[in-house]
Amino acid sequence: MFQLPADCLNEIFEHFENDKFTLHSCMLVNRYWCGVSVRIFWRNARNYNTSNFNTLIACLPITSKEILYNNEIIISTSTLKTPIFNYASFCKVLSVNRVYYKIERILENQQYISPQILKYYTLIVAQEIFQMFMKEISSLRSFSFYSYPDMTFNIYFIGAKDCLRNLTELCCSSDISPEIFYQLSQICYNIQSLTIGFERIIAHGIADLISVQRNLKSFDMILCHGMRINEQTNIIFSTLLRKFPNTLIKLNVYGRNNYFSLLFIANLSNLQELKLSFDCGEYFVDFEKLQYANFPHLQVLTIPDAYPRDGLLIKFLESNGKNLKEICIRETKGCDDISLNIAIAKFCPNLKKFSVGIKKLVSLKIILLCCKNLESIKIWCGWEFLSMKEALEAFVKYSQNANELILFHEFAERFRLSPEELESAFMKWTDREPQKSFSLVVIKYDGISLDSDENIEIINKYIKLGVIKKFKAMNFEDEEFYY
Repeated sequence: MFQLPADCLNEIFEHFENDKFTLHSCMLVNRYWCGVSVRIFWRNARNYNTSNFNTLIACLPITSKEILYNNEIIISTSTLKTPIFNYASFCKVLSVNRVYYKIERILENQQYISPQILKYYTLIVAQEIFQMFMKEISSLRSFSFYSYPDMTFNIYFIGAKDCLRNLTELCCSSDISPEIFYQLSQICYNIQSLTIGFERIIAHGIADLISVQRNLKSFDMILCHGMRINEQTNIIFSTLLRKFPNTLIKLNVYGRNNYFSLLFIANLSNLQELKLSFDCGEYFVDFEKLQYANFPHLQVLTIPDAYPRDGLLIKFLESNGKNLKEICIRETKGCDDISLNIAIAKFCPNLKKFSVGIKKLVSLKIILLCCKNLESIKIWCGWEFLSMKEALEAFVKYSQNANELILFHEFAERFRLSPEELESAFMKWTDREPQKSFSLVVIKYDGISLDSDENIEIINKYIKLGVIKKFKAMNFEDEEFYY
């Protein structure tokens, strides 16, 4: 019987990384398939279920099991035989919070204990699991730890330095132990993606960790609601913002509010993607200075909520719109600034993707008529935005070269799209010259969308006629079509 080489099987199985059911089925085919797929199955600890953790507990060394026994922690596992594989060694993505959460669920389901003892038992078991991970994992790829009561991680476990040395992704909160940041700054120099949630406490050592990175590409700065603004915080934060390397190509800054200057962004001349998300325009601190900064490589600009006031964004687009390929502007609250829409059409000639919440038809008309290179547009519909009927008809009438329409169905629709209206829009599309097909995607948040039986029948008709290239209806949780 012909057998595919292991590297070919591995490439196939990689496509099922987030499909635990299929991967598990592959493991049951034969020992050869199992040996290839098991490494992918156990790669991401964020996806581990109770069964995975029961297996890990069964794999603990004798010394760890003795510690559990001496603390009267009895965990029954279904694994009685010696494990075939060293499962812990396959882990490349480790979440401290996930380990604590699943261990606590296992303990509370197996024996009745008080909440205080449950926390204590969870801490003991989790530490033994972490100790095994640090010893067995040769090179961890991704590590995440968000501060939470009664959760700790010992950076001094045997093997931790070697395990964490080649981290490429780190996600954490600013209030974890400063010692963790310090130790990571001594051994980790090649982090490419960094996410930090800034809480009430900002630990010393974050700036040092950032400053030693040689190849930092992406940084997500989450300004949490509990973050406090005082003199000490300002000093730490200001020092931190000056440490960003110019290797950064993707920056996300988001939170309900912001009181820190955004002027540091001007130094990141290699940025390709920039996202700024705040509740009010006043939180774009010092954007009046940033508007003149030049980002020659910027391709994606996302400002999904409030945007800078007094025309500051227009000036920014005048300086940086030439190379923009994707824009998302105020999609959740609506954008009816005619002058801004004209500026987008004027200063962003290479725009290919656009996402927006529009309340007035004239705004959508300006974008569709003027952005001649636009290939895909996502429009929020319903509530105070345009109806689905208005958005579809405008797309059919005014779009130039667009081949994809994404309708984000926001809350209850003001006017439902009838089968007659849907067919009328498709018929008008067939009259366009030159004739071409387009993809229609509907993302449902709430309420009734156009994927009713009658509408689906019409859509299938025009798929067969070659008018609709692809149709897809999904819930808003699916991020495939989020720009």
